Amino acid sequence: MKLHSKRFRVRPGGRVDLRAWPTRTKPHYQSKEHYHRLLGEHAALLSAQQHVLYAANQYAVLLIFQAMDAGGKDGVITHVMSGVGPQGCQVFPFKQPSLVEWQHDFLWRSTRDLPERGQIAIFNRSYYEEVLIVRVHPELLRHEGLGHRGRDPEFWRDRYRSIRAFERHLHDNRTRVVKIYLHISNEEQRKRLLARIEEPSKNWKISLADVEERKCWTAYTSAYEACLGATSTHHSPWYVVPADDKDNARLIVSRIVLDSLQALRLRYPTPTAARRRELRAIRARLAT
Repeated sequence: MKLHSKRFRVRPGGRVDLRAWPTRTKPHYQSKEHYHRLLGEHAALLSAQQHVLYAANQYAVLLIFQAMDAGGKDGVITHVMSGVGPQGCQVFPFKQPSLVEWQHDFLWRSTRDLPERGQIAIFNRSYYEEVLIVRVHPELLRHEGLGHRGRDPEFWRDRYRSIRAFERHLHDNRTRVVKIYLHISNEEQRKRLLARIEEPSKNWKISLADVEERKCWTAYTSAYEACLGATSTHHSPWYVVPADDKDNARLIVSRIVLDSLQALRLRYPTPTAARRRELRAIRARLAT
């Protein structure tokens, strides 16, 4: 089955029902060996595209990853971006805001880590936490001096509007925003949390708070549905990636990122007449 990234894109302005989006689809690979070969091919193509992006210095790319706990963000970022040079790509994990960050508007801390032209920035979680975890736990708004606003639907519509305007501004200034939601089932999350107990190297990744948060699964699903529907736009789309199968999810994400970079239609800079003269002078000196 041919892999098309558009298949996973959320239609702008549409209502999202995550129950209708699969968490598992038919694999795009035939064996483990086939998976590694395909991912390697995608990684090589991504590396080439990133090199052109860096050389052309015309666009920046912001990749945003969101998921439920144990959704596989870290693994996707590690495997999909394995071939991309660190000089042109940085990963920024967004954890609980600091006291200083709570004193600013909810988009402030994200702007500090936006990519320069020629660069790729990866947000592992993002400003979207402010309409996801904060919507599920509106009591967190007291840190922002907005504790009374969390029950007001218009408050969340205002935040969606701010996000759309922010991403429109980025797009108009040549930062392309690609947003990926890794969609796992409640049962798959349970299995992955149990696996973190069984594997000593992953013990640090689980706490009682993670188990308690599972009680909010329905609330988180509703928050994601509202968020995806309100903030997927033509210029900054959301992609819902079935993520119960980690290998399949990584192939899908690599295809989405690759298609997004190829859509820029970048080329290496064409030397000007002055630059060609300079190159000839350099060649002459090196030849002696």
